[in-house]
Amino acid sequence: MIRNLKDQSLTVKIIIAFSLGAVSGLLIKSMPDSSLLKDLLINECLYISSQLFVSSLKMLVVPMVFVSLVCGVLNLKSMSKIGRLGGKTLALYLSTTAIAISMAIGLALIFEPGAGFSLELNPNFKDTPPPPIRDMIANIIPSNPFAAAAEGEMLQIIIFALLSGAGISMAGNQGQKTAELFHEMNVIIMKILALLLNVVPFGVFVLMCKVFAEQGTEAIRPLLAYCLLVSAALLIQLFICYPALILFLSRLNPFLFLLKIRPVLMFAFSTASSNATIPLNLKVATEKLGVSRSVASFIIPLGATINMDGTAIMQGIATVFIAQAYQIDLGLSDYLTVILTATLASVGTAGAPGVGMITLMMVLRQAGLPFDGIGLIMGVDRILDMVRTAVNVAGDTVAACIVAKSEGELNMSEYQSPLSSSEI
Repeated sequence: MIRNLKDQSLTVKIIIAFSLGAVSGLLIKSMPDSSLLKDLLINECLYISSQLFVSSLKMLVVPMVFVSLVCGVLNLKSMSKIGRLGGKTLALYLSTTAIAISMAIGLALIFEPGAGFSLELNPNFKDTPPPPIRDMIANIIPSNPFAAAAEGEMLQIIIFALLSGAGISMAGNQGQKTAELFHEMNVIIMKILALLLNVVPFGVFVLMCKVFAEQGTEAIRPLLAYCLLVSAALLIQLFICYPALILFLSRLNPFLFLLKIRPVLMFAFSTASSNATIPLNLKVATEKLGVSRSVASFIIPLGATINMDGTAIMQGIATVFIAQAYQIDLGLSDYLTVILTATLASVGTAGAPGVGMITLMMVLRQAGLPFDGIGLIMGVDRILDMVRTAVNVAGDTVAACIVAKSEGELNMSEYQSPLSSSEI
């Protein structure tokens, strides 16, 4: 309960900061163009403050991605014992994540939510052309992992992290101390992230003030378009894609499924944390949907770590949105890289509030887009974070039902039992 109150207070602070930033930016915009004060505020105060905030987030990208992915692979060590169940689960999770981000990118290319912006690139930004797909695949294994980390080569970092996690897991007892070290490092990084979340309202205020000071009221339409498009894509995933998977892969009643997971969705929405929703999700999956406890206790906690369809949807639309806002053309190889990066990175994405922004920066880095663009969406992301968390946990329950049905571990009478009048 205390954690919920803290999360809600942060949400309120961000909304207030967004509103104050927008109003302050419009006031600065109304100043005469020749005003020295206007130039000082936009090009000095707001610029320096926004760069400091963005840099504080960039600081965590490489260490968080590497450590989280290593821990994610270590959490999969039991898959060698579970065999077929683990293979089905991992294949389903990665497939739905890839489908989700592909659908999101397609919608963003069709509706072009960022077309209303005409933002200028930071003078320090280097627009490097993406390598051909052939070279990207050939160089996906780092010849020097330390150089890859220093240069921010995210695909190479991801591959090295996955291999490192596998090596530690295969070392057995000899790798136990190293595994414990990585889990401890992951806790420390999450604490650092929690500290940075305390300054997010200030960062949102500065970034929104800068955007509205430069763009005026023209910034409202593309931001609204972004919110509506992300929300629509999340609802499509929740109410169309997931029911279709339930129906066609398992021949189960999708409407009954949606009715029974409503408490899970509401709790996930309120906490914006996949991890916090695990106990309730396990209870609903086993007691209402008939999934055996052995299957649910493996698939649902695993999904909170490696199944992030809602986050993938946000990353896909945000990537296209930012590219359009800065008038940067992305080619097919860029979009394929984004899909591959986000899908692989989902293995270690922590199920905690605020992590989506850090992983988005990783995707932007791989696509060659400016990190400054994250300021365009951070102010409105808190509410969207709550919605996409609900989608994330729903995907975990979908996988539990599908895999349990395929393994003969689903109690059909329990799944098909109607809800009582008090539960409807």
